[in-house]
Amino acid sequence: MPRPVPNAQLAGKELNARVEALLKKMTLEEKIGQTVQYSAGFSTGPAGAKVSYDELTERGAVGSMLNVYGAEKTNHYQHIAMEKSRLHIPLLFGMDVIHGDRTTFPVPLGLASSWDAKLVEGVARTSAVEARADGIPWVFSPMVDIARDARWGRIVESSGEDPYLGSAIARGWVKGYQQDDLTKPDSVAVSVKHFAAYGAAIAGRDYNATDMSDITLRQVYLPPYHAAVDAGAATLMSSFNSINGVPATANPYTLTQILRKEWGFQGMVVSDWGAVAELLNHSIGADGATVARKALVAGVDMDMEGNLYGTTIAAQVRSGVIPESVVDEACRRILRVKFALGLFEHPYTPESAAYEPTAEKRAQARAVAAETIVLLKNEAVEGAGSLLPLKGNGKVALIGPLADSAKDMLGSWGALGDPKFAVSLKTALQERLGDRLLYAVGSGILSGADEEIIHHAQFIDQNPAQAPKEAAAIDDTKTIAEAVETAKKADVAILALGESADWMTGEASSRVHLGLPGRQEELLEAVAATGKPVVLVLFTGRPTEIKWAGAHVPAIVEAWFPGIEGGHAVADVLFGDVNPSGKLPVSFPRAVGQEPLYYAQMPTGRPAHGDLSHLPANAQEKFMSRYLDEENSALYPFGWGLSYTRFSYGTPAVSNASIAAPAAGSGAALTVSVDVRNTGSVAGTEVVQLYLRNTAASVEQPVRELKGFERVTLGPGESKRVEFPLGFDELSFYNVESKRVVEATKYKVWVGGSSLASAESEFEVK
Repeated sequence: MPRPVPNAQLAGKELNARVEALLKKMTLEEKIGQTVQYSAGFSTGPAGAKVSYDELTERGAVGSMLNVYGAEKTNHYQHIAMEKSRLHIPLLFGMDVIHGDRTTFPVPLGLASSWDAKLVEGVARTSAVEARADGIPWVFSPMVDIARDARWGRIVESSGEDPYLGSAIARGWVKGYQQDDLTKPDSVAVSVKHFAAYGAAIAGRDYNATDMSDITLRQVYLPPYHAAVDAGAATLMSSFNSINGVPATANPYTLTQILRKEWGFQGMVVSDWGAVAELLNHSIGADGATVARKALVAGVDMDMEGNLYGTTIAAQVRSGVIPESVVDEACRRILRVKFALGLFEHPYTPESAAYEPTAEKRAQARAVAAETIVLLKNEAVEGAGSLLPLKGNGKVALIGPLADSAKDMLGSWGALGDPKFAVSLKTALQERLGDRLLYAVGSGILSGADEEIIHHAQFIDQNPAQAPKEAAAIDDTKTIAEAVETAKKADVAILALGESADWMTGEASSRVHLGLPGRQEELLEAVAATGKPVVLVLFTGRPTEIKWAGAHVPAIVEAWFPGIEGGHAVADVLFGDVNPSGKLPVSFPRAVGQEPLYYAQMPTGRPAHGDLSHLPANAQEKFMSRYLDEENSALYPFGWGLSYTRFSYGTPAVSNASIAAPAAGSGAALTVSVDVRNTGSVAGTEVVQLYLRNTAASVEQPVRELKGFERVTLGPGESKRVEFPLGFDELSFYNVESKRVVEATKYKVWVGGSSLASAESEFEVK
């Protein structure tokens, strides 16, 4: 069986002939130079070196730079590479463009809440155009790590907890960035990260180890990477974590066996920042030369700011420790990407006007943000119907530390986004309400003498330049009292609460307390005690612990960090200009002690809700898989999201009650169809979700798994039949031999609006 070719460009005969011809001309040092990447945002050379980046570029001792952008800077180095280096090999410039380059869109976790791969593709498309205008043909995106622990700060960069949804979103990112043709002047090469299983860091602590079975690795954590590779991803980035004791940056099983041999990947792998040098801390080598050799041989082609490939590899090749063919292969993979991007023909960045967000880009950012907002709760208030959308001409109190923070709308990893272009919720509501809007800050994001602030103080001691300023600037006792008085003067109160975008979420921002930080919970409860209807708007980069709000606040909106048009988008939803359609890509816990929390749990012999008749009657209430002090279930589960209308589901119909086991690549074996009706009074969009359970497999399978979804827009009273084809991809799983198989078994199938879907059918595989 021929090996798959996921990116035809990188495998093309003409391109590879050019690569081989160039490779034959290169010295060992020039080949190694291609594997070296520096963060050259400044004019000096690498730490400890006595040479400049200009000199390194002229010698061919560097192949890539990151954090260099703009025509002036990129062209400066590119002219040296193209005119002064011996072989005129262009540099490859990369940057962390995560959810927009200049035009900042919602954070990736928010984008995944759209359950709309086409929308994500559009975001990637705009980001690619802007990145190329900034001289960046290579973006360190998308991050496709499965993230099931809300304590992990980098969950904000992910598409959440589910491999099926994550795979669909990954394909959208790759398609939008690369357009299936890297030679296009507005395409960029992706770097899919972080390979692999970074999202499973133990205890949700960043950079920590991961430990899992091969079945779990392949069935849960690898599918989004595989989907991205199959979509044509040109490059991948290795992750900081170890996997079952072997660091991902020196892991031949993932980097060579799976990625290259099984998946047929033709592109290159770059390390994460300093990860090659950090292998010393992983204790897999006594010196830099040893860990550099292990990373290179395992399949990491480029050393990002590790400063080891350029200083240790040549001597090891000359001494015979490393075959030169290993260096050749790494260089070959890097050159493929450079040729595919057309950098040899078009190395320079054209001058362009200073960035301004056009009306078209603002409209896109606003529409995208509105589609990512999730309505978690919307109850009636005093017999007047659901609180949202807001109605009438009364006064509105806007309260909270996130209400007037344009900076926080951008979220973490905002690339070159500028807060001056961002619209806060206060600005948007002021435009809409005028003098009907009352405002009070209420509290700081972080404040008060609680445990959070103790850790915050430690952070300040260690990193004074990076410490946030909110806590010292606000007297919370005074501002909470002012907020209460403001709420009393209004007909409804909107509380904009959550996290600091720039240091409470993202890399190195793991948290053990998932509630509202500082005194925000106190603020929320004080305002709610006034008796005024309260709408809680959450600006966060992770699921938060909001159990009190879930029980006492009538309306809750998860806005994530929604980008430059976030304020307008939230206002559009609050006032009903947009009917919310977002669905959670992650589960919200009742308590942090439930983490890691996800819907696709494995079954247990003693389920909390199941048949325990085999136990003595007096034991059935005690000896089950549950917590003594909290429910097992999520407060708001995966797939959850309300609308201003209602949807009803018929019983799912299966086209065949019994099928033969489908083979890989054989197409659909059966179809599941369901009738969905809008039973409300306004038009709305529902994300119809299909879940399966394999009830008799040779290896234990989750109690339910997402295996299909479709966004459906329906007018009042309108219905539609939605069909889901099921074949090998949906019905297969990994057996004890780590082989993907379909076995004789019975499946249960549910279709509905969340992972709680109850409309049920079944079929059999013989």
